[in-house]
Amino acid sequence: MNRQQKRDVYQGVIGVTITPYYDNYEVNYGKMADLTKWWISNGMVRGDAALKVCSVMGEAPQLRENEWINILKTTVDAAEGKVDIIGGTHCKDTLRTIEDIKKAHDVGIVGMQVAPPLFNDPNQDDILRYYEAISENSDIGIMVYQNHWYSYSGINAETLLKMKDFENIVCIKWAPFPGCPDESMEELGKYFNLVQNDRLSRVGFHKKGGDGFLDETAVVYPPHELKIWKLLEQKKYSEAQELWDTVNAPIGEVGAKIRAKSGGAARTKKALMNIMGLEVGEQRPPTLPISESEKSELRSVLIDIGWPVPNS
Repeated sequence: MNRQQKRDVYQGVIGVTITPYYDNYEVNYGKMADLTKWWISNGMVRGDAALKVCSVMGEAPQLRENEWINILKTTVDAAEGKVDIIGGTHCKDTLRTIEDIKKAHDVGIVGMQVAPPLFNDPNQDDILRYYEAISENSDIGIMVYQNHWYSYSGINAETLLKMKDFENIVCIKWAPFPGCPDESMEELGKYFNLVQNDRLSRVGFHKKGGDGFLDETAVVYPPHELKIWKLLEQKKYSEAQELWDTVNAPIGEVGAKIRAKSGGAARTKKALMNIMGLEVGEQRPPTLPISESEKSELRSVLIDIGWPVPNS
């Protein structure tokens, strides 16, 4: 793929997938394949969506190395070329990151989310060298993970702009902070696709030139956020905002209470999927399994907003 084709991977609704487990917390590869086909059959296809596999939401930091690569391969095989599959590698040094990208490429991954090597305590020059080396040693388009809430991971807008000539650095997972404010979007958007990574206004981000957003519920019930994306593309902003306010806002309120009880990025999303009958298991310990009261509250919200919740 040329640079523009690599950029085009990162647009629309980016479905951030979970990793399904059996009751003993071992990976259920068959379920991952079934889910991939289900997402595709419900509209998660190239042009409108992509699937991001083995990110933090997919418990990549908790996965064994063989599990990580096998989940990537399982998803690619099940997708049968109908949707682009993006992998993830996080916070490793340059050598191991390059190794991960090559392994992912070998099983058919066409994009990769890469977080800065925060455990190396990098400064801005270190981060720039890191992504330059990755670009030079990669054949797929890389999305830079702007996770400034971790020490040494905030990438300044000036540093990102210096990456514009790195052939395979094609997208920024956008999360603004003082060193890289939203005002930087216009200039950076000339060289990179920008994908939203927070719960702030989807409408506002799209108006500023955003190319897509990471899902909150698309892998739970694809039609909802796919509709939001279509409304954004049609510039029907008031309708998109109303849809967000009536669905994502109430789910988010309950989700915040759930996250306060026990950590784990996938805890709420897995609970939603289980309530919708997708049977993906719980997140690995030390994250707590969802409680019956938490499940009941989430279920009530989904019924209230009119989603097709199966009988319990």
